[in-house]
Formats: sequence, C-alpha cells, structure tokens
Amino acid sequence: MSDEPLVLLVEDEKELRRFIRAALTARGHRLIEATTVAEAKLLATSHHPELVLLDLGLPDGDGLELLASLREWTQVPVIVLSARGREDDKVTALDAGADDYLTKPFGTNELLARMRVALRHRATSGPSGDAKVLVFGDVTIDRVKRIVTRGGSELHLTPIEYRLLTLLAEHAGKVLTHRHILKEVWGPSYATQSHYVRVHMAELRKKIEADPARPKLVVTEPGVGYRLREA
Repeated sequence: MSDEPLVLLVEDEKELRRFIRAALTARGHRLIEATTVAEAKLLATSHHPELVLLDLGLPDGDGLELLASLREWTQVPVIVLSARGREDDKVTALDAGADDYLTKPFGTNELLARMRVALRHRATSGPSGDAKVLVFGDVTIDRVKRIVTRGGSELHLTPIEYRLLTLLAEHAGKVLTHRHILKEVWGPSYATQSHYVRVHMAELRKKIEADPARPKLVVTEPGVGYRLREA
C-alpha cells in the first residue's frame, strides 16, 4: 500500500475531477472522491483523509457548510478550489477555517505546491508553533531571547512588528487574512482596522526584506492578507 497521504477531493465538475485525479495518482497520491456535501461528510468520517480539496459550489449545498462541519471535529488541512475569485469569497473561506484557496483554473504545479505546504504542516503538527528558533531565508527568530536577526545582524523590531513576524512564522506558507492578523496581534475589537496591518507590515518589510518594494519573504495576497513564504 502506498505511504502517500490520503486526499479527499470534493468536486462535482467531472472534467476537473479527472484532471486532479490524473495529477495526483501520477505522483502516487491516494485519492477518494465525493461530488456532494453529504457524500463528503460520510467519506471524511469513515476514511479520515489527511488533506481535503474542497469545491464551494456543490449540488446539495455550499462547501462552506462542509468546512464548518469538518472544523467541529478535525483540523485536517482544507484547500478550497473555487471559481469564485472575489476577494470576499477567499476571506470568508479562510476565516471559516480553510488553510488555503485556489481560484479555478489553476495549474498542476501550483496545486501540488499548495498541497505540499498543507501536508507538511499536518505531518509536523505545527512545529513552528513550538520551536524556539525559527529560520526563514536569512532571517532567524529566537523566541526565547526575543531576538530577530538578518544575515547575522540583530534587527530592532517594535513589539507589534515582532508579534506580526512570529505570527506569520508560526503559520509559514499559509495565507493569513487581515482579520485573523488583527485579532491575533491587536485583539478582537480591531478586526476591521485593516490599515493597521498594512502600515506595520510595510515597516516590518523595511527591516527583513532585501528589497522592501519587491518582497520575497512576506508575500501579499491582494485584498486577502499575507503569507510568509517558506524556504
């Protein structure tokens, strides 16, 4: 039996299922498929997949309903696949518990890259959340000493900048919405003040990026949030 993770694909579009099936099975992934919310719930509880690829527009309901159901009992990584390209739809899905979001159409390499990030987080049970030292490119975060260095030189971050960077580092590779960042760094009462994030993120980038105008480490997801790119 293959040691590759078991993936649950929830998609009612036949051609897309065929495309994803070919891409995953060619690389040894194990795959189970559902075309409805009801079917997906049954497969999720009976097979306990290690990753879910979830379409939002399903015949018997919205994929967000399934996502909410899953989050009641499992933290299995969920990557949303949807033709809904609006920023609000992405934010809604991510805030509802999705780990990532791909807008149709997408390429095989992009899908596989997002899957690798999600599966790596699952396999390590979030080591970044417990690790004392986090390293991304030439940036190192020593969470015991609360020291951040770049290329061996210590950076002088404000408390807000430090919290922003460690939050992104704990979820490296995953897009964090403005709302999520605001709630974690500033508190729930600031959840709509997205300009706070933009201003402080710009200052943080000046300190950790080689070229702040063309950031390579902290990547903007337009209208949605930010992602710390994994090395």
